[in-house]
Amino acid sequence: MSDAPDRRAARRASTGRDPRPADAGSLSGASPDPVLARTPAEPRPPRTGPVREVAAGIPAVLEAARVSVREMGAAGALRVLGRMNQTDGFDCPGCAWPDPPAGARSFAEFCENGAKAAADEATTRRVGPEFFAEWSVAALSRQSDHWLNAQGRLTHPMLLREGAEHYEPIAWDDAFRLIADELNALDSPDEAVFYTSGRASNEAAFLYQLFARHYGTNNLPDCSNMCHESSGTGLSEVIGIGKGVVSLDDFLEARAILVIGQNPGTCHPRMLSVLERAKRNGCTIVSVNPLPETGLNRFKQPQDLKNPLKAFGVAFGSGTPLADLHVPVRVNGDVAFLKAVMRELLDEEARLPGTVLDHDFIRDHTEGFEAFAAALRSVDRHALVEASGVSAELIHRVAEIVRSTDRIIVTWAMGLTQHRNAVANIQEIVNLLLMRGSIGKPGAGACPVRGHSNVQGDRTVGIWDRPKPELLDALEREFGFEPPRHHGLDTVKAIEAMHAGRARVFFALGGNFLSAAPDTDYTAEALRRCRLTVQVSTKLNRSHLVTGRRALILPCLGRTERDVQAAGPQFVSVENSFGTVHRSMGRREPASPHLLSEPMIIARLAAATLGARSKVDWLGMVADYDRIRDAIERVVPGFEDYNRRVREPGGFALPNAVRDRRAFDTPTGRARFTVHDFPRHDLGPGRFLMMTIRSHDQFNTTVYGLDDRYRGIRGGRRVVLLNPEDMAEQGIEAGRPVDLTSHFEDGERTAERFIAVPYPIPRRCAATYFPEANVLVPIGSVAEKSNTPASKSVEISVRPSAAAPRAGTEARDARAEHGALAP
Repeated sequence: MSDAPDRRAARRASTGRDPRPADAGSLSGASPDPVLARTPAEPRPPRTGPVREVAAGIPAVLEAARVSVREMGAAGALRVLGRMNQTDGFDCPGCAWPDPPAGARSFAEFCENGAKAAADEATTRRVGPEFFAEWSVAALSRQSDHWLNAQGRLTHPMLLREGAEHYEPIAWDDAFRLIADELNALDSPDEAVFYTSGRASNEAAFLYQLFARHYGTNNLPDCSNMCHESSGTGLSEVIGIGKGVVSLDDFLEARAILVIGQNPGTCHPRMLSVLERAKRNGCTIVSVNPLPETGLNRFKQPQDLKNPLKAFGVAFGSGTPLADLHVPVRVNGDVAFLKAVMRELLDEEARLPGTVLDHDFIRDHTEGFEAFAAALRSVDRHALVEASGVSAELIHRVAEIVRSTDRIIVTWAMGLTQHRNAVANIQEIVNLLLMRGSIGKPGAGACPVRGHSNVQGDRTVGIWDRPKPELLDALEREFGFEPPRHHGLDTVKAIEAMHAGRARVFFALGGNFLSAAPDTDYTAEALRRCRLTVQVSTKLNRSHLVTGRRALILPCLGRTERDVQAAGPQFVSVENSFGTVHRSMGRREPASPHLLSEPMIIARLAAATLGARSKVDWLGMVADYDRIRDAIERVVPGFEDYNRRVREPGGFALPNAVRDRRAFDTPTGRARFTVHDFPRHDLGPGRFLMMTIRSHDQFNTTVYGLDDRYRGIRGGRRVVLLNPEDMAEQGIEAGRPVDLTSHFEDGERTAERFIAVPYPIPRRCAATYFPEANVLVPIGSVAEKSNTPASKSVEISVRPSAAAPRAGTEARDARAEHGALAP
C-alpha cells in the first residue's frame, strides 16, 4: 500500500497551513509518550540560494499582503493594517521603534514584519476545547514551533490536570481559585515567580508588579533580563539612566551613525526609513556586525506607493545604499574594535592637540578620563586588531568618520548585550561618545533599540526584581501595604530556583518562556519541577506543553482587539525605545467571547489570592483604565497629567536628564569613563564561537514561516552559518547535516542535525537561529553584572551527523547554490 497520503499529511503539518492534520489521530492516542522540550528536527533540509542585495521594496509589500490576506482576509487586512501605528489605532506588537510625529504618518505606517505580527494575532483560525481533546500534549510537542503558532488563537481557559495527557476547559472563576489556592499554600511568597513579556501594556505591567509585591515577593523576572538588561546596567552606571538618550529628530541631525550588533532590516525594519532620511541628509552610516545584513546594504522605501513616481522607483529602482562601510567584526570582538578606534583618536589628539577630543565637555561633565586614557595607551594595537578581527585599515577609516563630526549616534541591539562582557560592550560605546562630547546634544547620543513593543515601559512602571526604594515607598503610600524590600529573582535565577525546588509556582504574563530561555533541557526540567505553571497567551506555543504538575492556559485579548470594561471601551499605553508614551486601542471583535484583557486577568487573580488582606479595589481599577493611569501618575515620576497627555496625538516624552539637560544622575553628577579589558577567546582546534540570530520570518520566539529570504535560506531553520574556509579546513561539506556541541565548564550540550551553510562570516565564527540553538546556551554562562544569558558567544564544535545522507532533490546542485553565499 502506498504511503503517499501519510507523506502529504506530514507535509501539511510541517507547513502549518492545515489546522487539522490528517495524522492527528495517530499521534494523540492514550500512549504515555514523552513530551519534547526541543523543537523537533525538520523533515526536509532547507534550500539555499543567493543572498538578497536589497531590502524591502515590492517583495516586502507582496509578502505582507500575502500573509495578511491569508490570515485575515482582504477586507480584514485593510481594516487592521490601516489602524496600525496610527494615533487613534493600535501599537504594532512587533518592536519598539518609534512612530513619526502625528501629522507625518503614512497610511501604511508599518513594515513587513509588523504586518505579519498583526496578521498573526488577527488570524481567523481558532484553537478551542475540541482541538485539545483531539491533540494530546505529547502529540503537540512533536510538531514544530511554526506549526504550533499557525493553529490559531486560543479561545478558552484550559487546565492540564496532574497526570493528564490532554488539556480540558475550565471556568475562569475556577482557574483563579486554583491559582490562588496554590499561591496561598506556599511556605513563602518567594516560592512564586511572576514573569513578564514585553508585550504587556503599562497598565497591565503596573497591576502585575503591584499584585506580586502585595502578595509578598519581588520575583519579577522579565524578557529584558534576556535581552537589554546589559544596556540598562551599563548605561545606568556611567550616565545615570538605563535608557537611550536620543530622539527620532536626532537621527535626522546626526552626521555619523554606527549600527553595532544589530540587524534592523529584520528586527526593526521601520528604522530603515529613518536611516534612509539620515543618509539623504548627509549622514555617514557604519555597520559593525559579524554578518553583512541586507537591510543595511540597500533599501527600497515601500510605504508610500500612492505616488506613481515613487511606486515606479520602488519597483524598478536600485534602492538607497545605506551603510557606507561594513565592519565584519568577529563574534564578541566589539570591545577590541571600539578600543582600537578610540586608540586611533587618542593618538591623533596627541599628534594634533585640541583637534580630536572635546576637552571642555570632558572637563566639565565627566570623570575618570585620565585613568581611561592611560589604560588605553597601554594596550597593544596589534592585539586589538587581532582580537577584533577587523583590519587596521578599516579601523582607521571608522576613526576618521568619528573624528569628522561630533554629531554621532551609536545604536545597538542584542549583538552586544548577550556576551559575558556585555556591560563592558555598552560602556565602551559610552567612552567613545564621551571622548567626542557626543552625548546630550542634538544629533548625538546612545541608542539601544528594544526588540519588544513595551519591554522598556514595563520596566518604567515597576517590573524589576531589584526595585528602587523610591518605588517601594511610593507603593506603600499609595496602596497601604508594606512591599518586600529584598531583591527577587531575575530570569536565570528563577530558572535555577525552580530547578532546585525553591520556586514552585510559575506565572507568565505573555511570552514563550521555555523557548526564549537559555539551556532548553535545563529550563524544561525546572518547569516540570513546579507544582503549577500558568501561561497568559494569545497563541499556542511550546511553553504550554512543558509544564508543572498542573498547568493553566489563560487566553487574553490581543493588541488589535476591542477591550470593553464596565466604564466602556478602553485603551492601553506603551513606551517606545525613545521614551515616548502613547496609547494603543484595538477595534476588532475579540477572537472569542471567553477572552479577558491582561489587566482584568491580573485584577481577578489578585482579588482571588489576596482577598481581605488587600485594601486595593482591584476590580474597580480595571473597570476604567484611567484609574490605573491615575495610580501610575502618583507612584512613578514623569507621568504627571498622564490621562490627558496620553490622549494627545503621539503621546508624550518621559523626562530624560541626559538628553534634555545634559545632566547625569550619577553619585558625582558626572558621566564616567570606564576601563575594561578586551575578551580573548582561545578556541581550540575545531572550535567556533557561535551567536544566535533571528530569521526574517520570525518575531522573537514566534515563527511565522520557514524562510529567511534576505539570507537566501528557505524551507527550514536548522542551519549553521560558517565561513567557507573553515568548512574546507574542517572537512564540513555544504548541505550536509551536522551536530553542534557546546562546551562549558559544567559539560557539553548537543543539538542534532543542522545543515551547514557557507556564509560570509569571520573565521572561527558561527551563527544559528534562535530559539532552535538555545539548547546549546549554558545556564551558567551569563553576562557580568546584568546576568543576561551569553547567547551570542557560545563555544561549539561541529561534526557530521551520524547516518546523514543528503536528502534527494532538496540538495540538488548544492555546491553551486551554497557557493552563491560565499564572499
